[in-house]
Amino acid sequence: MASMVMVACGSNSDGDSLDLTSRFNGTWNIHEKFEKGDNGEIIYHAIPWGGLVGSMRERNLPVDWTPYESVSVEFAEPTKVGTQLLIKDRLRVFGKPGITKMTCYFDGQDVTQIDEVAIQSSDSSILKVKRVYLTPGSSVWDSTPIWEGHCVFGDWEEGFVIPGDKFLDAVAGDKLEFIYEVDRSDPKVEYWQFKTIYNGTDSTLEGNADQLNAWGCCPVGESGVLRIRLSENDVKELRKIGMFVNGYYNIVTKVNLLKKGVSQENAI
Repeated sequence: MASMVMVACGSNSDGDSLDLTSRFNGTWNIHEKFEKGDNGEIIYHAIPWGGLVGSMRERNLPVDWTPYESVSVEFAEPTKVGTQLLIKDRLRVFGKPGITKMTCYFDGQDVTQIDEVAIQSSDSSILKVKRVYLTPGSSVWDSTPIWEGHCVFGDWEEGFVIPGDKFLDAVAGDKLEFIYEVDRSDPKVEYWQFKTIYNGTDSTLEGNADQLNAWGCCPVGESGVLRIRLSENDVKELRKIGMFVNGYYNIVTKVNLLKKGVSQENAI
């Protein structure tokens, strides 16, 4: 059913090079449409998991986003359904209904060959995209393993605990990084989820609250990496009682604590 109708566009020389909004000029599906609103926003008439697509190519070649920290989407109105920002099938972030901004942080991932970015909707809806832009970055992330294994979630059947002493060095703004692969043992399964809670409670971590659905679960794709930025309360609770992790049809092999530093070449 999907058909890509977007063609590569030229450079952004007529505006701020960090603003990517004008590059979103096509869709992945012939049954979708979009137009420009009176205020310059893109009005996207989405179908489930179609895609408003932006070509990031320069001179028909992929671009290198290594100097940047993140890419963000701002919406002119709160979203009505779950929305996803997808970067070339390798990085993605899911936003729950009601958000007005969604940011995908790169956190040291390979972003050297970026050719397109897509904004997707989990159901039929109208998205009013106000702005899409890059944020420059000067940070590096040091990674420390805090859990390693081979946990097969299945249908919420298995999970694992990371004890509180693994979070003694964590501070607000640090990130948890989950290395996983989707479990395709059941061909009927078409979605995958994580649930991260303070151990022994029903309370989910605050750091990715804007990604959680009505059941406190974080939908994930096939990128193999989920990151959660820790809040002050997350750090306090995790140090005290640790974290329990489970989910739906994912296989987790490693969890890292990412600590933010400043690149020497950008340090004063």
